[in-house]
Amino acid sequence: MISGGKVAFHTLGCKLNFSETSTVARQLSESGFARVSVDEKPNVVVINTCSVTDSADSKCRNFVRRSLKGNPLAYIVVIGCYAQLKPEEIAAIEGVDLVLGANEKFNLPSLLDNLTKRKSSELGTIKAGEIKEVRDFIPGFSSGDRTRTFLKVQDGCDYFCAFCTIPLARGRSRSGTIEQTLIEARKAIDLGAKEIVLTGVNIGDFGKANGESLLELITELDKLEGIERYRISSIEPNLLTEEIIDFVASSDKFQPHFHIPLQSGSDEILSSMRRRYRTDLYRSRIEYIREKMPLAGIGVDVIVGFPGECDSSFQETYDFIKSLSVSYLHVFTYSERPKTTALRIDDVIPVNVRQARNKQLRILSLKKQRAHYENFLGSSRKVLIESAEDEGLRFGYTPEYVRVAVRANESTPNSTSDILLETINPDGFVSGITN
Repeated sequence: MISGGKVAFHTLGCKLNFSETSTVARQLSESGFARVSVDEKPNVVVINTCSVTDSADSKCRNFVRRSLKGNPLAYIVVIGCYAQLKPEEIAAIEGVDLVLGANEKFNLPSLLDNLTKRKSSELGTIKAGEIKEVRDFIPGFSSGDRTRTFLKVQDGCDYFCAFCTIPLARGRSRSGTIEQTLIEARKAIDLGAKEIVLTGVNIGDFGKANGESLLELITELDKLEGIERYRISSIEPNLLTEEIIDFVASSDKFQPHFHIPLQSGSDEILSSMRRRYRTDLYRSRIEYIREKMPLAGIGVDVIVGFPGECDSSFQETYDFIKSLSVSYLHVFTYSERPKTTALRIDDVIPVNVRQARNKQLRILSLKKQRAHYENFLGSSRKVLIESAEDEGLRFGYTPEYVRVAVRANESTPNSTSDILLETINPDGFVSGITN
């Protein structure tokens, strides 16, 4: 095992990836590695990849080239979902030295036997076991930003939706115990985190293997001292129970903000996608949140261009979302993923149609977001100010997930301030002044 040196990280994809990058970084730090930027000529560069979109290949290749441009001797390690799904493809990328699968990525320090670059004619070394053999849950949390921390509470997924490769990349659903999760949360709090975002692949499945539940977890997290805010990241509508909603509504720490995947507003398409709910259940969840928390922020994931989504199916989706009292959308254009069951559906939607539908829903999202922001104009809200500064401004979020900008010289980073919300900026935030 190599001990010491400099290491740089580049993370693609979701909040869970950022959490796991920080876990690997802490492991290497314990082995004497200093974390630096890629421009500081690190001995090792670790690229944590994503597989959700069809650009994983190009993004990985581009960063490998960037890493080696001014530092041709850098030892390149690729981890993450793309590495588990297509290790041979990554090992063939010129400049890649080591490819690690879902389990192996957490053993990186012990796998750094030497840092000798492979010859251009050689393939990178692959250490990636079968995903069906992955059983361990490795806890962790993101670090480096004292304002907001992503706490990994769950990994993997048992759902096998028709469009998704995540079960193939991350394995079966699994999590730690409540006790183990509280230990990780306490570590993040001790490092100065003001807001903890619970993250995972399917966090509503937390604890199902050992008889615990997400509701029990958030109840215990709520009791920890020294933390101001929690947010629940994306949660399946069939796993978002009324009891969880009731708890968030009554909590001073859990913020009135939910992100709930919809994917389609057509029951026929939901069935084809192999989703575990229909639009009536989804609507009931939104209406119950609004009953308990009228001003809550509610985000929606939606996919356009799934095979079989005819014009009328898309119109169903558009009309359904338009009718819902939600706050913003994350719109994804369907892309074919290897080994997914969606590939068996013959009615393929042309790419230009997919893109046009994406644009329609993004415009709808802007309207929904503006309507959400308008609810708060002229009122004073508590905003957690972030550390980063951009053109004399610092940003932060209200409990309801309204993005707010204040003058940097009138704000204290990593602190909560009462901010009067004044005007909506065309760039998607609300300008405010400190009370």
